[in-house]
Amino acid sequence: MTELFEALDALKAVIPGIVSVSAGRDCSPEGLQSGMTHGFTVDFVDVAARDRYLAHPDHKSIGARLVSAVEGGIEGLVVLDWSSSTGIEV
Repeated sequence: MTELFEALDALKAVIPGIVSVSAGRDCSPEGLQSGMTHGFTVDFVDVAARDRYLAHPDHKSIGARLVSAVEGGIEGLVVLDWSSSTGIEV
């Protein structure tokens, strides 16, 4: 997963509008992970930047690699988008 997370982080230099990428292995002691072991967030300056990221071929390539790497393929992923006072507004 480290290689995939590094590839995601490298998208900051390729796709305008990515503010930050944070990723890692779960370390919560609560036991509420529902089988998930890793996670990441990508923060964008606005919705347009998020949409450029979604359509970008490098993102699609990394996404395909991620689907192949997780147990259960696409069913082993959870994707959430939300807006915040410092993030994208939807």
